[in-house]
Amino acid sequence: MFNFALRSSLTAVAFAAAVSTSAVAGPLPLFPFEPLPAPQHAPRPAAYAPVQAPVEAQEQAQDEVPVVATQSRFKRQVVEYRTSEAPGTVVVDTANTYLYFVLGGGKAIRYGIGVGRDGFTWSGTKIVERKAKWPDWRPPQEMLERQPYLPRFMAGGPDNPLGARAMYLSGSVYRIHGTNAPSTIGQRVSSGCFRLRNEDVKDLYERVKVGAKVVVLPLNDRRISNRSGFSTN
Repeated sequence: MFNFALRSSLTAVAFAAAVSTSAVAGPLPLFPFEPLPAPQHAPRPAAYAPVQAPVEAQEQAQDEVPVVATQSRFKRQVVEYRTSEAPGTVVVDTANTYLYFVLGGGKAIRYGIGVGRDGFTWSGTKIVERKAKWPDWRPPQEMLERQPYLPRFMAGGPDNPLGARAMYLSGSVYRIHGTNAPSTIGQRVSSGCFRLRNEDVKDLYERVKVGAKVVVLPLNDRRISNRSGFSTN
């Protein structure tokens, strides 16, 4: 009898303790055998995290420096230039992607240009036979045969690949013209024409007269310095 009473008392005490604990800690789970979610750890302090710029920012920073440096080399400028050509002559330095407008007195205006890609470079002497503002574009037949997807005609305007101005070279399909892709200046991308930034071709257009002489140097002629414009012969 005594043992039964003792067990009853212990049971009552345990029950009271359980009720008291659950009241403090909150309701017991409805499904006590379901695993509880894993504890969420606080994020690692920033002091321990590696400090690194986003990938996009890194790529942009890496790209900006060479682009700026490259484009500054092709900025229109007056340079020293010794030549026997008369003032008003245009000299195309294909090897170094420069065009010179001879001023005389050992000076010339130098422009950055885009030139013919491999297999499409040429050299010789031509005459500017006509000029046009915002010229229409009619790709020559040989270009259409190579690139049949090209339009047969495109009216002049900002989207036209000939850009703002064009100077047509005698006895050929070649031109000195502007571009709607200024990032191609300094590159070998054309089918033999010479392209300038639109602001540069506008400047050149006002200086070059119809009948002006155009001398295109051979690709392997590197007499002209890549930076200063000096002739080294």
